[in-house]
Amino acid sequence: MTQPYQVVGIGNAIVDVLAQTDDSFLDHMGIEKGIMQLVDKPRAETLYGAMSDRVQAPGGSVANTLAGLGELGLRCAFIGRVKDDALGRFYAEGMVAEGTAFPNPPMAGLEAPTSRSMIFVTPDGERSMNTYLGAGADLGPEDVAEEVFESVGLLFLEGYLFDKVPGKAAFEAAARYARAAGGHAGITLSDPFCVDRHRADFQKLVADDLNFVIGNEHEFRALYEVDDLEAALAQAAAVCDLVVCTQSGDPVILIRGDERAEVPVHKVVPVDATGAGDQFASGFLYGLVTGQSLETCGRMGCVAAAEVISHFGARPKTDVRARFVAEGLI
Repeated sequence: MTQPYQVVGIGNAIVDVLAQTDDSFLDHMGIEKGIMQLVDKPRAETLYGAMSDRVQAPGGSVANTLAGLGELGLRCAFIGRVKDDALGRFYAEGMVAEGTAFPNPPMAGLEAPTSRSMIFVTPDGERSMNTYLGAGADLGPEDVAEEVFESVGLLFLEGYLFDKVPGKAAFEAAARYARAAGGHAGITLSDPFCVDRHRADFQKLVADDLNFVIGNEHEFRALYEVDDLEAALAQAAAVCDLVVCTQSGDPVILIRGDERAEVPVHKVVPVDATGAGDQFASGFLYGLVTGQSLETCGRMGCVAAAEVISHFGARPKTDVRARFVAEGLI
């Protein structure tokens, strides 16, 4: 490694398999609209076979964020696990092609195949995700190499990793290496159900180990088991340096100590809402790494999110940095 990475992410390496469909197809296949649900291998194979005109792309929440940062020009690496199969090789090659290093090569001999998520997108832009947690969900501390974190600036962690003990250990190892290198660490809360499963761990992380936390209104309410969003954000801000909350079209709230910014969102009808939160994080973190003001960081996140929902797929297809320039952000 000739230069240290500015951002390292760690999370589930999942191939996104997307197809456009309609509500009748969802009903016929027994797919619950608008949510992410886990499926077993036979169900994954059935859904994969039922997809017509499918499009495949390297995915996973934090991986999508890192890909966005890589395309914005930051030096990034994503740590994930894939099998040495067709999808695994596709994943590793795709991450590198999009400007993000993938330090862990595809692994031979794994029992589970590479993880994949079958995403059905209806005309209203809603995505219905059916995720098979294959090899990616078995990420462990042995997959986290200390040298990747040499002089790292920022570590971004995925809450879903806590669903398995080895993933939690990988998470803790990455955070330890990042802190030792002088970097900052933060987390995306992933989804309210993930928060419900790991509330005590997440509360401890936010209070003791992390410099920032990103989530939506539902996730913060779940984190502190309160209905009042402001009460939840106050609890988070009392123990964490930087708190960022998105609100599904309402203003984004950013709190850092006594500083607070509320950034309005330009509401648009999405072509495909897949990746909106991931690319918001990308724009926000780009601003954070490059030393922008709190409000500018939030505005960058909103611009990046607006770009990704304007087309099919979870990663940018146009020059987001040029959009920052057009908006007067850089």
